[in-house]
Amino acid sequence: MAHSLLNLPPLDALRGFVAAARRLSITAAAQDLCLTQSAVSRQIQALEERLGTALFVRGNRSIALTDAGRQLFDLTSPWLDELAILAATLKHDAAPQPVTISASIGVAALWVLPRLGAFQAAHPDVDIRMAASNRLMDLQRDGVDLAIRYAPPAAVPADALRLFDEEVAPVASPAVAAAAFATPDALARQVLLDLDDGGQRTFLHWSPWLQRHGLPHQPRATLRFNQYDQLIQAAVEGNGVALGRLALVLPLLKDGRLVAQMSRRMQSEYAYWLLQAAPEPRREVELVRAWLREQVALTAAHLAQLGGAAAA
Repeated sequence: MAHSLLNLPPLDALRGFVAAARRLSITAAAQDLCLTQSAVSRQIQALEERLGTALFVRGNRSIALTDAGRQLFDLTSPWLDELAILAATLKHDAAPQPVTISASIGVAALWVLPRLGAFQAAHPDVDIRMAASNRLMDLQRDGVDLAIRYAPPAAVPADALRLFDEEVAPVASPAVAAAAFATPDALARQVLLDLDDGGQRTFLHWSPWLQRHGLPHQPRATLRFNQYDQLIQAAVEGNGVALGRLALVLPLLKDGRLVAQMSRRMQSEYAYWLLQAAPEPRREVELVRAWLREQVALTAAHLAQLGGAAAA
């Protein structure tokens, strides 16, 4: 009788599948894995042949998970995260221990990563490990030094440090904003970019948001994304109007790639929090923590300026 381990798909194929499923893009997955697009496509095709079922529905310019693909993704995505963390923990070499920062994919992509270059330039001797995942990571078990959590006050530990509040407003590219924000009811007739997270955070979904503002839900079309950074990139490219988390999209507002309808901004009960694993962290962790707090202060100052500026 064949051992059950012999029936497992190859790890490379699973990694390629998870990368593509997280981004819903073969091209983006290839970039994440430092592979060619054709290599990732072959990995996914080999996995589908091995399992005997399709994992993606392929369109002209997009892919979507099938029911089987969703089941496989829900199982393997957190497992691969845990495997990567364990592999890093078990690896002993002469290199300095990196400072591990945990954050959701959206917060990591839109708030942390654009700022990391300045920290690396100032502290080239400190290695950073960014653990971006929408799975809630355990600081001790998963080897996390600092975690940025996005949650209401009741969902975080008492010693969590509040970084900044969450304000949400409609955002769009300048060309789309010119029409969408021109009149009070024009917004409801635009292409709306919605977050497909199972309705967990209603303030990031258009239907309840429009209802709260007394606007009809009559969009020209709705595009849904399962990752917030994808949704914002679609807004930058002029594909519709998004509900922008102002702290995260601030750089895009400052450089003019997005315009916010500040007259309709709303504050959520959610906020951004900083958790620290060790009560007395090592020097590298303390440096990163101090840098994060500096970036928070800059973000708060810029948000205050944005609120006082003349916006659409």
